[in-house]
Amino acid sequence: METQFQTRKFDSLDVRIYRSQEAMAEDVASEVGAYLRDCIRSQGSAAAIMATGNSQIRFLSRLVEKGEVDWSHVTLFHMDEYLGIDAGHKASFRRYMRERVESLARPRAFHYIEGDAALPLEECERYEALLRAQTIDLCCLGIGENGHLAFNDPPVARFEDRRWVKIVKLDDACKGQQVREGHFPSLESVPPYAITLTVPALCQARRMFCVAPEKRKAVAVRDTLCGPVSTACPASYLRTQAQASLYLDHESAGLIG
Repeated sequence: METQFQTRKFDSLDVRIYRSQEAMAEDVASEVGAYLRDCIRSQGSAAAIMATGNSQIRFLSRLVEKGEVDWSHVTLFHMDEYLGIDAGHKASFRRYMRERVESLARPRAFHYIEGDAALPLEECERYEALLRAQTIDLCCLGIGENGHLAFNDPPVARFEDRRWVKIVKLDDACKGQQVREGHFPSLESVPPYAITLTVPALCQARRMFCVAPEKRKAVAVRDTLCGPVSTACPASYLRTQAQASLYLDHESAGLIG
């Protein structure tokens, strides 16, 4: 049987390139499911940070549909939320996760960032304490069109950030992606600030699976893999993380040569 992917290595980062998004989503879902099952077998439970965004939908759908993970032993976190937005808003990442993951998988717990908390700085402290209270086995993440990880856009990303959760200002490139993905009608309607896990918070996970399909991610993927490791493209930091793997389709990998 012909292999469905090519393998590449960029510094410490393993990269797989698939012929289709469907094949990529199926394979990543199988690998993530197997890893979570191994964690549950060896230690009785697992904890994971999950990403939102249009590029994650197929992977998350297959992960849940497979029914191979006993989610009652899994504690979940997510990685960002717009500041001031309520959980019922169509663009809320809490809503995204409740509809696509929590309501279907029914994990042991799903800890949410309350973007509309009355005291957002205290909310950052609360969520950081939850993250620091337990080992994170898994982080499933994506890459933004501007190279961001979570909402760590180039102007605010810090690879050595002492904080694990912070309030950040979104740059216009990030806002534009949210509009093009259909979450907001205009640039002006995108909330100017968000709460995000920082790069060190994401990278403390024992395993990282980064899923970045689609042609619109091609420039960010090229900069991630072929440019300098720099906050000008925050995702480039993945090249320093031996526990990370990057999954691409032929379109998102189209500029890396």
